[in-house]
Amino acid sequence: MVTRWFDIKDKALDLRQKGKSIRFVEKKLGIPRSTLSGWFKNIILTDTQLRILEAQHQKGMIKGRKNAVLWHNKQKELRIKLAHEEAIETLNQIDFNNNNILEVALAMLYLGEGSKDNSTSMGNTNPLILKFFISSMTKIFKIHKNNITCELHLRSDQNIDEIIKYWSKELTIQREKFSAVKDKRIVKSKTYPNYHGVCVVRCAGMAVLRRIVHLGEEFSKMVINTMD
Repeated sequence: MVTRWFDIKDKALDLRQKGKSIRFVEKKLGIPRSTLSGWFKNIILTDTQLRILEAQHQKGMIKGRKNAVLWHNKQKELRIKLAHEEAIETLNQIDFNNNNILEVALAMLYLGEGSKDNSTSMGNTNPLILKFFISSMTKIFKIHKNNITCELHLRSDQNIDEIIKYWSKELTIQREKFSAVKDKRIVKSKTYPNYHGVCVVRCAGMAVLRRIVHLGEEFSKMVINTMD
């Protein structure tokens, strides 16, 4: 049976005999790969042609992987952008002048990250978390920054003065309000350049601690009850 590709079969065979790949011939002439495979089954390529085809195949795979990485990175960027836009949409519906909302946010953060013993304090490696903690505490409970102290927990190979300078600038708290302790047990592994230790911010007594912990617990219970 004569197929509609018969008139260009000789051209396809010629390209294959010259060492062209099936993929190349398929794209060049528009002939289905299944048809080409049947035509080419008796053509034996030279060792040189096979090496060239293998090199081209490997090059194509590398290019394909690079393109796949670029595609996945682009998709990730789009997902991050969408998540950010959704977050802003939610925040635009919140009244930031309402201290009740701010205090609930503080209470939930404190319930997860804050100290539950002796004083209202929170330790973290993330300056953003501690900035929010300080800002909300000063706004809600009228705590003056002069009454806030910070204790740094550092690795044995860290420079105390440099780390105090870093946290003082990040939290806009005077250096004299900082103290530091080093964990001398941590000596084997080198500290990452961007690691600035754990900063513990202390800013109020037990009365405030009890209030925000109870608020966080009761709010959690109310949310759970509304789901039942």
